[in-house]
Amino acid sequence: MPTLRYFLDTHDRARGSFPEKLSPEEFAVFFAQYEEACRAEGVIPLKTHLSYTDGRAFCLTLAADAEAVRRAHARVGLPFDSISEITTAAPDDTFFRHRPPLRASASA
Repeated sequence: MPTLRYFLDTHDRARGSFPEKLSPEEFAVFFAQYEEACRAEGVIPLKTHLSYTDGRAFCLTLAADAEAVRRAHARVGLPFDSISEITTAAPDDTFFRHRPPLRASASA
C-alpha cells in the first residue's frame, strides 16, 4: 500500500467551484457520490469544512498523491480551486514537540 499523505482542496462560489445554491440535504446526496469516487481512487475523505452562506469549502483527505484527489473530483464533475499537499500543526504534532514549553509569566 502506498504511503498516504494529507491534501487540502478548496472550493469557492466566487470562482465557480462551489454551487450557486446548495442545501445541507443536497450536499449529503452529493457527498455520498463523492465518497464512492474517493473509494475508487484510493482517497480517504477525512473532513469537510463548508459555509453554505459564503459558498466555500475546504476538504481534508488522505491520498497517495494529488492526482488521485483530482481523479476523484473528476469522477463526480466537481471543480476545485486548488489541491495542496499539507502537513498539520496541532499541539500533538511533531512541530510543537520541538518547541520549548510555554512558561507562565512572573506576574500571572
